[in-house]
Amino acid sequence: MLYRRMNRTDRKLSILGFGCMRLPQTPDFTIDEPKATAMVRYAIDWGVNYLDTAYVYHNGGSEPFLGRALSDGYRERVNLATKLPVWEVRSRQDMDRILGEQLTRLNTDHLDFYLLHGLFHSSWHDMMYLHVNEFLDDAISDSRIRYAGFSFHDSQPVFKEIVDGYNWTFAQIQYNYMDEEFQAGTGGLDYAAEKGLGIVIMEPLRGGMLARETAETKKLWASGGQTRTAAEWGLCWLWNRPEISVVLSGMSTMQQVKDNLGYANAGKPSSLTINDLAVYETIKNFYTGRIKIPCTRCGYCQPCMVGVKIPECFSAYNDASVYQDSAAAKFTYDAFTGEGGVASQCQDCGVCESLCPQKIPIRKHLKEVISLFGH
Repeated sequence: MLYRRMNRTDRKLSILGFGCMRLPQTPDFTIDEPKATAMVRYAIDWGVNYLDTAYVYHNGGSEPFLGRALSDGYRERVNLATKLPVWEVRSRQDMDRILGEQLTRLNTDHLDFYLLHGLFHSSWHDMMYLHVNEFLDDAISDSRIRYAGFSFHDSQPVFKEIVDGYNWTFAQIQYNYMDEEFQAGTGGLDYAAEKGLGIVIMEPLRGGMLARETAETKKLWASGGQTRTAAEWGLCWLWNRPEISVVLSGMSTMQQVKDNLGYANAGKPSSLTINDLAVYETIKNFYTGRIKIPCTRCGYCQPCMVGVKIPECFSAYNDASVYQDSAAAKFTYDAFTGEGGVASQCQDCGVCESLCPQKIPIRKHLKEVISLFGH
């Protein structure tokens, strides 16, 4: 296992982190504890020392599971990260209460890394109003947490505002070779790194979509003369950047754990060749050629008068086409549109079309989104 020291900390972290959101499940959709425990402990035994979970993962089951899985001395061998569910917070007292509950669930007296979960512009301002900065300062001062960070799902300008809003240790962003301009993007990553923050990556393989291989993609990957799998290509693209401290992988099988551990042995910074980087461009062009709606997510169509999240609708619809996976795209669609932001809320007013610089027939495409996702 290779390690990198995260800025503003004394920690050398494994470049592969274990994301505990996609653990193996039983037929009744609870965590398959024997399998999941074996996977977590195997990863730790082979060098993984960063584990990431959250209050809501596995319907609240992930944190208590980890509290049990990290018994027998395993807790002392890892850096444990979890997240404050900001949507559950109505007061400063809620912050302290939830953190206390998480410490109990995880069977620990402190958290090494603690994040505000999934910040958007509105939730960040809600947290500022409730004095989250004071809460984080106090939690660090009394050693309930060691380092504070945030995970993020909004635009690059919002990301930069949040980076500047507190003395963070690290930021966690969605980033991969297909998402260089998505959410925080490369510009946000560079901005945070320039400010001295550590960078943790989530969704390195877009929920597994970038790990899938077809006859076409296998041929394209092999054109560079390397024998890497699609998953390995995706992870190596991230590890190539020295600013990135940890790449999280939500592993669901022991084979995925073993494969990723093998890939991590080669994850050195600045190790990809010019020829390698050209292969990524070939793959990106292949995927982008499948995009059906030419939406650039510029946001000029927003806000919709009835709340339709048009860029999110089109992004999920394009994902279904690009990666040939409607089920995974629907999961993203439901997660990021919410009940009020779905395409079926459209009132057919046409204001969005008059504002769109790409002159996209938005109403027509929203009907296509409804046809694919059902609402």
